[in-house]
Amino acid sequence: MTSTQERPSAAHELGEQLTIVGRALHVGEAAPDFALEALDTVSGSVRVVRLSDSAGRVRVLNVVNSLDTPVCDLETRHWDALRADLPRNVDIYTISMDLPFAQARWCGAAGVGLLALSAHKDDAFGRAYGVLVKEWRLLQRAVFVITSDDRLAHVEYVADQMAEPDYEAAIAAARAAAPSPH
Repeated sequence: MTSTQERPSAAHELGEQLTIVGRALHVGEAAPDFALEALDTVSGSVRVVRLSDSAGRVRVLNVVNSLDTPVCDLETRHWDALRADLPRNVDIYTISMDLPFAQARWCGAAGVGLLALSAHKDDAFGRAYGVLVKEWRLLQRAVFVITSDDRLAHVEYVADQMAEPDYEAAIAAARAAAPSPH
């Protein structure tokens, strides 16, 4: 296996320069497949969620460091509020390396209904999407919009981990990829 690309100083927080592991993705490329975990709060079991599980739908991947941090909390609540104004065939997922149990607890306490997906078991998602923060073993803040045919319609890597993403650009890309009426 070839070594994974590292992007020194591709992100930062409060003066700390961060190395991102994985190649930066670009609009038009095929979205890498993933296998992430989610807690089924009804059964209490953890299930695997793959990109292919939502084939034919538009997906917005809201990638955050940890739901238990102020900016990630604010950002995820904002995405949840935006869901109501999106076409019905658009799904929003928040992805972090938090445990699925912690994600479910946070979503319940915050009253957030979007699906949180956990990349805690390994760093494959972080490497494939170019968002693994080497120094923290967490994910870089980023937003990806994936079309119904699994192509990237929008890619934003947020360099400043204390900043929020460009919601309007991602929403515009999601609407353009899912032109069906509400």
